[in-house]
Amino acid sequence: MSGRAKQTAAATEELGYEQARDELIEVVRRLEAGGTTLEESLALWERGEELAGVCRRWLDGARARLDAALAEEAGEEDSGEAE
Repeated sequence: MSGRAKQTAAATEELGYEQARDELIEVVRRLEAGGTTLEESLALWERGEELAGVCRRWLDGARARLDAALAEEAGEEDSGEAE
């Protein structure tokens, strides 16, 4: 991976969910509008895949946090009933 590609990948990983989602919406809009060359379309597609991965990781992390909080709450309720 080139230095530029590593910088781009690192910058993508630092995006917040909303930033990645908004950029992904723009990528999809541009792809749907057409009028781009094959090379541009492929680059947009690749960027969209990267952004979708960022969004997926954010959502997976949020789900894990929610599941942990619900499990903790259920554990506290079980402890409270045992007393």
